Amino acid sequence: MTPAGIDDLVLHVDGRRPLSPADVEAVLRICDQAEQGYDAGLLTAYVSGAPQPGWAAGLSVGLLTKWERAVRRLERSGLLTVAVAAGDVGGTALDVLLATDVRIAVTGTRLVMPTDGEASWPGMTLFRLGRHGNAAGLRRAALLGIPLAADRALASGLLDLVVDDPESTRADLAEVAVAAAGKELAIRRQLLLDAGQNSFEEALGAHLAACDRALRRRAGA
Repeated sequence: MTPAGIDDLVLHVDGRRPLSPADVEAVLRICDQAEQGYDAGLLTAYVSGAPQPGWAAGLSVGLLTKWERAVRRLERSGLLTVAVAAGDVGGTALDVLLATDVRIAVTGTRLVMPTDGEASWPGMTLFRLGRHGNAAGLRRAALLGIPLAADRALASGLLDLVVDDPESTRADLAEVAVAAAGKELAIRRQLLLDAGQNSFEEALGAHLAACDRALRRRAGA
């Protein structure tokens, strides 16, 4: 297999649309393409749009379960995943944004936690906001759905970069991602994610096992 080039794997997510089976299939399809055709490289998700009032009408737990599993699969991809956000970003767009490795926002972007008319939507976006974010004011945005401006999202750790031209940054990342072995990248990502919930003693075994794997790979090279 070969590395994925800058435009080989591109997903577009419109958060204005209510969640549908087509959204689930789109995420699963690009995950299939990534796993079957590439052993390194870049997967880009362009995300924009936020839900309108009443967006949750017609949803079912079954569809939500399929969506969350699809997003989780994207989150565990063997490739470097990058989100490029523009405008108001909420709903499915925010789900995908928070599941990527590198999050780039165009100047003027806002993150919008969707609500169901009573409070913020209690899906896994809330979980990821709690895991990734760390700044004051995040709880208000997460619980009440008050839009979070790009600069605040950057300060809170939800975004990595706010730029006028995301394509130059994406090109730089694509060059680096070509050299990142998929399986090894996935292992490092999981170690990083686990760091927020495991104690040193709990994490030590997994990190030593990963070090042993790296040493064996080097010896066999």
